[in-house]
Amino acid sequence: MITNLLIITIFPAAMALAAATDLFTMTVPNRIALLLVAGFAVLAPLVGLGWSEIGLHVVLAGAALVVTFAMFSFGWIGGGDAKLFAATCLWLGPEMTLIYSIYAALIGGALTLAILFLRAVPLPALLNAQGWLVRLHSPQEGVPYGIALAAAGLLVYPDTPFMVALGA
Repeated sequence: MITNLLIITIFPAAMALAAATDLFTMTVPNRIALLLVAGFAVLAPLVGLGWSEIGLHVVLAGAALVVTFAMFSFGWIGGGDAKLFAATCLWLGPEMTLIYSIYAALIGGALTLAILFLRAVPLPALLNAQGWLVRLHSPQEGVPYGIALAAAGLLVYPDTPFMVALGA
């Protein structure tokens, strides 16, 4: 019962929190990635992942972290996005990481185009009191890519071993 509750709350809640905080603050806090890592460590054995499968998930997440930190060093993504991507890959494993990456790229592209469109039109004066919206509208700011990473993660989560363990 507790395991099932953790399966349906930890990952989806972390994704929702990552998307919301990135939208409103343009950052993805480290505690979200840490929550995902800790949640995986607790739940992976409880859903029947063996040591070799867990090791494969860990190696994949480590490789994802190396790749995304390289992207971060070039200024292509934020550091929080890099950590969120790697922590998400930890949960998704080798079966779902490619499809997750494709979804994240497609959603991220659509998000970027929407924000560019938003930035091309003047922000109504009534909305100038909303600091997060002014920041999102500013061409000097980046794109809150955590939204795309979270949405893609939620799209593929039903096909992970965690949700399969629920019989979903």
